Amino acid sequence: MCPFSQTTVPTGQTPTSALTESIVHEERAQLDFSKSMSYGDYLQLDAILTAQKPLSPAHDEMLFIVQHQTSELWMKLMLHELRAAIAHIANDELQMAFKMLARVSKIMEQLVHAWDVLATMTPPEYTAMRPYLGQSSGFQSYQYRSIEFALGNKNRAMLKPHEHRADLLAQVQAAYEAPSLYDEALRLLARRGIPVPASHLDRDWTLPYAESDGVEQAWLVVYRNPKEHWDLYQLGEELTDLEDAFRLWRFRHVTTVERVIGFKRGTGGTGGVSYLRKMLDVVLFPEIWKLRTDL
Repeated sequence: MCPFSQTTVPTGQTPTSALTESIVHEERAQLDFSKSMSYGDYLQLDAILTAQKPLSPAHDEMLFIVQHQTSELWMKLMLHELRAAIAHIANDELQMAFKMLARVSKIMEQLVHAWDVLATMTPPEYTAMRPYLGQSSGFQSYQYRSIEFALGNKNRAMLKPHEHRADLLAQVQAAYEAPSLYDEALRLLARRGIPVPASHLDRDWTLPYAESDGVEQAWLVVYRNPKEHWDLYQLGEELTDLEDAFRLWRFRHVTTVERVIGFKRGTGGTGGVSYLRKMLDVVLFPEIWKLRTDL
């Protein structure tokens, strides 16, 4: 006999709903949160879920807002992990750094797939809300800029969009002035006794990274004898994974923008697709890619 066959079903309730209610009570789930912290309290859902404030009458603006707010949350986590990974590499704690770098790559995968949702917005749907955006643009994201700086793509001009907010400028400038992830990786190679050009160990960290044959030779020492330098070899592959994911993120971005707005200028003043395509050519860790040809 079914154990629930004797259950009395209240009037207006289906057997399924009665079963569900029975399970909730049997499992002693907490149902009263008048005196304790709830799920919504912990996650600050009142603040998060009321932060979507469309400015246009267009139905699709909610998608646009949620897409970008969600991306900013993922970028917040990415920065959290990147900063910690850089610190661990500086302290020779590679196993902890590997876990964090792998997580950053997975976050980038999430951001790549997020473009699939935004790509459901058609050109007329975007056109209906675009006038309400003013000059606001993802180009101005201080978190994205901090990520690029942490990955070594330094550009002084990119500080200017944040000068109107001293608190935001301070965060971006800190990333701009600090050694990047790749800088710390090269310093680690040198500490392990692998010859790295002095020009790449003690330099102005605010300058864009310059590719070096000497740095490639240092990585070739690692890649030609991975057993002897296993953790450094693994670091090189973590950096490869990370840039691979970052390239996909950039590519999916430019493809989605072209699909939705074509070659119109971006709201932030750039050429839109033309600007994003130029960014596809930026290589973050050039020697790690070049050595694959020269091995």
